[in-house]
Amino acid sequence: MPEGSEATPLPGAPSAPAPSAAPAAAAAPAAPAKPAPVPWDGPLAAELRAQFGAAIVNAASYLGQNYLIVTGKSALEVVTALRQKGFTTLTDITAVHYPKDELPFEMVWILHDMAANQRIRVKARYAEGERVASLTDLWLAANWLEREVYDMFGIVFSDHPDLRRILMPDEWTGHPLRKDYGTSQQDQDWVRKNLGIESGQ
Repeated sequence: MPEGSEATPLPGAPSAPAPSAAPAAAAAPAAPAKPAPVPWDGPLAAELRAQFGAAIVNAASYLGQNYLIVTGKSALEVVTALRQKGFTTLTDITAVHYPKDELPFEMVWILHDMAANQRIRVKARYAEGERVASLTDLWLAANWLEREVYDMFGIVFSDHPDLRRILMPDEWTGHPLRKDYGTSQQDQDWVRKNLGIESGQ
């Protein structure tokens, strides 16, 4: 057959099927709903509400983890009560910085009841410069955890026996986990003096 010519179908031969249309693109699946806190109405929550009243701002559960939001002034009393109720292990102390909020610092204490295998978080908000009661009289480990929060956020703990930096050099300026501390920010004077370079970036 000459090049470029088309074949003529034989009489009675079935015609070639028409090309099918391209399949439509599948719709993107809907994003799953984000998990949301649900009220925590267990016996312990009810007991704490009865004991502390309005000092318990909220009792909720998020992804199976129970937490309390309490007033800043009541945090030490609530944590002390939880220790007496079996939460005898201090797992962690940390903080979150919300610089635009009226009370920009949220303290978080995580406690563990080893016998019942239960954890609970206690949260409280504090103003800039407001002191937080130390837990060092309840747990020795609070010493180092509170020093880390002080070092990273600048939060001062009242009655702490040795509040000083634990990660950054003693002479460092600023607190690196505050949201107003830029990712490229550093104490240029300390770097220049101690490392002999202009920038550590």
